[in-house]
Amino acid sequence: MSSRSIFVAGAGTEIGKTYVTAALTRRLRERGPVLALKPLASGVAPVTHPAFGESDTARLLDAQGLAVTEDAVAACSPWRFAAPLAPNQAASLEGYSLHLDEIVGWCRSRVASSAHPVVIEGVGGLMSPITDEATGMDWIEALAIPVMLVSGSYLGAISHALTAAEVLRLRGQALRAVVVSESEGAPTPPQTVAAEIRRRVLCPVFCMKRGEAAPDALADLL
Repeated sequence: MSSRSIFVAGAGTEIGKTYVTAALTRRLRERGPVLALKPLASGVAPVTHPAFGESDTARLLDAQGLAVTEDAVAACSPWRFAAPLAPNQAASLEGYSLHLDEIVGWCRSRVASSAHPVVIEGVGGLMSPITDEATGMDWIEALAIPVMLVSGSYLGAISHALTAAEVLRLRGQALRAVVVSESEGAPTPPQTVAAEIRRRVLCPVFCMKRGEAAPDALADLL
């Protein structure tokens, strides 16, 4: 797999993974073309529905400077489901069964055919189910590309981030960076959370407040 690809994983759910992915994509676009993918997406309205504009897929297309069209959406997020559940559960409600080899094969094909950096955003937390048999960690392991771990700054985020980092280490996966995304209403500044994580991991740790651009050093990783 290309050394210019990275998998954006979450230490939890709803912590700003898409925000960070979009910000990184915009920063990379300042240097040249970039491909941002969200292969699995749950809780997604139909493309023609106004609510689709608030979806993760729509945000990633916007970050790439792409219009929302059926083809562009399918090229970014081929597996989209209406229910806001784990992908395998949401897929089951629509009579569909997800398979890890299909998902991994599609990602590998997109990376292999791209002459530009590729950013793949996962779904949920690191160990969230994606198929009836596989978790996000299994997906990462099968792809074998470096990981950027996104954490929140909420109470408990330090433990969640370090636990996720340890799982990645034990499974032999390359943790390229940790990004602490500011959580709304958190009792501790994100910089404090980032400092605590930084003491305990062997990779760069970045801090991003809402509305901030991605640091140049984060884009340098690709």
